[in-house]
Amino acid sequence: MRLHRLDIAAFGPFGGAQQVDFGELSAAGLFLLHGPTGAGKTSILDAVCYALYGSVPGARQGGSLRSDHAAPGTRTEVTLELTVAGRRLELTRQPPWERPKKQGRPGTTVEKAQSWLREYDASAGAWKDLSRSHQEIGEEITQLLGMSREQFCQVVLLPQGDFARFLRADAEARGKLLGRLFDTHRFAEVEKRLADRRRAAEAEVCDGDAELLADAHRMQQAGGDAMELPGLAPGEPGLAEAIMGAAAVARSTARERLTIAHCARAAAESAQVAADGALADVREVARLQRRFAEARERAGRLEERADTHRADRAWMERARKAEAVAPALELREAAEAEHRRAADGEARARALLPDTFADAGAGGLAAAARRAAEELGGLESARRAEQRLAQLIAERTGLDRQERADEDVLHDAENWLGGWEATRADLQTRIESAQEAATRAEQLAVQREPAQNRLSAARQRDALARDTDETQTHVLASRERATEARAHWLDLKEQRLNGIAAELAAKLSDGEPCAVCGATEHPAPARKIAGHVDREAEERALAAYQRADERRAEDERRLGLVREALAAATAEAGDAPTAQLAEQAGELERRYEQARRGASGLHSAHEELRRVEQERERRTAAQQEAALRTASRVARRDTLDSERAALEEELAQARGGAASVAVRAGQLERQVALLTDTAEAVRAAEDTAQRLKDADARLADAAYRAGFDTPRAAADALLDDAAHRELQQRLDAWQSEEAAVRAALAEPDTVAAAQQPPADLAGAEQAASAAARRLREAASARDAAASRCRELDRLSARSATAVRRLAPLRAAHDRVARLATLTAGTSADNERKMRLESYVLAARLEQVAAAATARLLRMSSGRYTLVHSDDRAGRGRSGLGLHVVDAWTGRERDTATLSGGETFFASLALALGLADVVTDEAGGVRLDTLFIDEGFGSLDDQTLDEVLDVLDSLRERDRSVGIVSHVPDLRRRIHAQLEVEKGRSGSVVRQRGGG
Repeated sequence: MRLHRLDIAAFGPFGGAQQVDFGELSAAGLFLLHGPTGAGKTSILDAVCYALYGSVPGARQGGSLRSDHAAPGTRTEVTLELTVAGRRLELTRQPPWERPKKQGRPGTTVEKAQSWLREYDASAGAWKDLSRSHQEIGEEITQLLGMSREQFCQVVLLPQGDFARFLRADAEARGKLLGRLFDTHRFAEVEKRLADRRRAAEAEVCDGDAELLADAHRMQQAGGDAMELPGLAPGEPGLAEAIMGAAAVARSTARERLTIAHCARAAAESAQVAADGALADVREVARLQRRFAEARERAGRLEERADTHRADRAWMERARKAEAVAPALELREAAEAEHRRAADGEARARALLPDTFADAGAGGLAAAARRAAEELGGLESARRAEQRLAQLIAERTGLDRQERADEDVLHDAENWLGGWEATRADLQTRIESAQEAATRAEQLAVQREPAQNRLSAARQRDALARDTDETQTHVLASRERATEARAHWLDLKEQRLNGIAAELAAKLSDGEPCAVCGATEHPAPARKIAGHVDREAEERALAAYQRADERRAEDERRLGLVREALAAATAEAGDAPTAQLAEQAGELERRYEQARRGASGLHSAHEELRRVEQERERRTAAQQEAALRTASRVARRDTLDSERAALEEELAQARGGAASVAVRAGQLERQVALLTDTAEAVRAAEDTAQRLKDADARLADAAYRAGFDTPRAAADALLDDAAHRELQQRLDAWQSEEAAVRAALAEPDTVAAAQQPPADLAGAEQAASAAARRLREAASARDAAASRCRELDRLSARSATAVRRLAPLRAAHDRVARLATLTAGTSADNERKMRLESYVLAARLEQVAAAATARLLRMSSGRYTLVHSDDRAGRGRSGLGLHVVDAWTGRERDTATLSGGETFFASLALALGLADVVTDEAGGVRLDTLFIDEGFGSLDDQTLDEVLDVLDSLRERDRSVGIVSHVPDLRRRIHAQLEVEKGRSGSVVRQRGGG
């Protein structure tokens, strides 16, 4: 990589456009970049890094890249032309910036960051665009250089302070720096990946062992005291073998106990069979003895009831004879009951008749009923005449009511129609007035809205005129305050730059190198004078200026808006006074409201006229209809009166002494019904008396033939169904009981058992119960032993399966654990306790030390050599030690013991060696331009010459080296120089003495 040209505009301390010709400086091989403190030497290196990677080195990130000295319209821009990998490229980057709005509008707007990448086409002799994408340009540059931004800043922009700290740092700090440069995070990722896999495998093995141990606990519960658990935790070696051995012992013990329980059950079964047989024999003898005793007791009870049994047999015999007389008795009772009902009915019917029919027979009563029915039939025509008379009277009443209603209608119609003409004329007048008012309201509405708009615009014009004066005053005041704040800030900034040496001197410590010259001795540091301005005071002044400038911009924007609104309001309102416009608008509004109120009655007047016209038509029609109905009622009234007189004469003859025909008809209907019912009751009483007489004769004959003296004796001997069933049951029960007793007393087994001693049933039952209990206990013991064997077999099989499943997991865990502890440096096989990443970095550090030694020998006149050491430092890990070998003493010592000057050229040699190694690591990309930042002030003249000779020898590899320093002696020794000068309007770059 070779730099050709760098263009800077409004970047860092450079307020204007600056150009650096690296091609001319590189021709000299060695050039000096110098200038006063704070002028912007490092900003040039920042611009190179920003052009390549789009960001500045890490220590200076986060701040604004735009120059505070730049004009508001100047865009911040960095352009770098370089050759890398045989391609000539041009990179242009513009960070985001806040610029004034265009076309003179107040305020600012933010433009986005932009990037361009171009390549020079030698055949065409012109530049061609490659990309404008930030991401694509970043990926392209990183791929061409083969380095990240951090690596570039360490390899190309050699910060001496960092490498001096690297020489004195411990192994951990060196590891962090080397890890960033050589990108060894992949090895740390391997360590982490192996550790994660080890933890995952260990968790799987522990989970499997936990399940296996849980099954072992279940086997212990199932086997009782036949199994002892091993005293091992999940994950410990030998757990599976110990559990499987204990399970085998438990299964063997359980099978032995099962065999013993089986034999005990067989013996208990035999004892129970014998006890059950003896109990059955005793129970049978006891049953036969109880049966014989019960039969003797029943025979004695039968003998005591023998007389009662003979009386029951005689009673049953008389009842059977009386059953032959039962039909005649039932027939006589039925005839007697029927005769009583008929005689009662006749008495009730005669009681309702007049005394004239008290002795009449059935025939006389029937004849009287026929005569009354004939008279009832002759009243039907009188009933119809009576109904017609009622209708005539109702119709005559309705005619009178209609006549009175029609008279009221005619009177109301005449009164209303008399005032019709006056009502219509009044409504016509109202309609015409409302129409004229509506016309006026429409005309005034057209004039009303423009007048209101002009009045509103005039009021707004007056208010905006007052606001314009006030805003103009605010703008003038804010401009003055912003100008004063800027002048105050610039004065403080100039005072701070003049006294910056005292501010830097306050940070110096004895033995520590100066951040400017690198010297470790500080004989006469600058002192702060009275009124010294520090960084905080300058930043407060800058913040005050920025706030004042923002308020000034906001006031100017507000003034522009007020002026635009005033112009618009004036154009609409004109020059007329607001009071005059208000008076005109008020007069129009008053006249418009008056016309609108007058026009509001138009619709109601139209509706009222339509309603009264409809009312006139309705009343005229009603008057005509009433006259027609009056004429027709006169003829109908005469017809009704003549018909009514004829009907009243006919009804007077038909009613007789009754109040009406209906009353007379009701009397005849009741008389016919009573006579007919009484005749039927008399005939029924005569018939039932004859049937009762016949039933008495048949009953006397049946009793005589059955052997009874009188019918009453036969009736007394007759039993009802319940008494007959009860008597028969007693006779049957006697016979059954007598037969059963006789059979029981004749059984040979029962007689034989009765001759034996009484049976001992309680003792036999106790013996059988004890035998059954012993059998149940033996069966339960045998079932428990069998269940224990099955459960142990099941759990053992599951544990064996789990052990087979865990075997590959445990083997994988052992492999991963060995690798993880080895790469983490905790394994016993890793004697130096080096992590994998430290091991790789140690190899890189060994290469860097070898490359640095080649230059350190020349810088130190062959005295010093850098060597890598993998010894452990205290209790820490080994691998990243760095020692220096002193050829004068032959001793090897730590780099922290070097003096200030020795530390500088040792760190310079280390930086150059590191650049070579990183370049080779990046794919061999050639780095033709290097920058070395500070540290030369700590060298004596001889050492400085030797260091410059080493740097000058880099030209042999066609390299150019830029030294960033403000040491005066270097200006005499190095002719090609790039000087940075600072001033009130920003820094400028001056280049001279190039090739």
